[in-house]
Amino acid sequence: MIIAKNWYQLLSEEFNKPYFQDLQKFLTSEYSHYRIFPEEKNIFASLNLVKFDDVKVVIIGQDPYHGEKQAHGLCFSVQQGVEIPPSLKNIYKEIHNDLGIEMSNSCGDLTAWAKQGVLLLNSVLTVRSGLANSHKGKGWEQLTSSIIQKLNAREKPVVFLLWGNNAKEFARDVNTNKHFILTAPHPSPLSAYSGFFGCKHFSKCNEILRALGEKEIDWKIK
Repeated sequence: MIIAKNWYQLLSEEFNKPYFQDLQKFLTSEYSHYRIFPEEKNIFASLNLVKFDDVKVVIIGQDPYHGEKQAHGLCFSVQQGVEIPPSLKNIYKEIHNDLGIEMSNSCGDLTAWAKQGVLLLNSVLTVRSGLANSHKGKGWEQLTSSIIQKLNAREKPVVFLLWGNNAKEFARDVNTNKHFILTAPHPSPLSAYSGFFGCKHFSKCNEILRALGEKEIDWKIK
């Protein structure tokens, strides 16, 4: 596992805790015996693309896509050349409806968002091929919570976009007197019509960033 130095220093205490030692042993076995996503080198891609001090926005997903060549360490994002998954199609649809932006019909790689300060963090960072939630409850959630707590302790405000019940659980780690939380149902086809469509989180997020004197996010994926 490769992790940027600034995040490693922040999370070093977590890496030395028994739960993370157990998680590492579990992952060593899993990668040895099964097809696991993403590749080990991409497990911490979300952290490696955004320095701690540069995080403006956090989007929390559930666990990585479990299909071949999809996951690459960023929630909701897929590798270049892979068909855009249904949840991401709905995210693109809401961006279009909210901001009038024409989104890509072929590119589901959200690296461009990450490079602007959007932390695309799954609550569980690995998964066994074909088995959604197969690494749930193994320790990743504790690390994700710690990451959110570190950001919460920061003076510079963060905008948290929490979609679905799994993501909303992390609201407990956020002080809303200092930071901002926008919640909505998950963009999955099963729940998008229950309030994700029409949430206007992308324009609202940019309004908050402008009010903070920060550069807004260019949500367009070409």
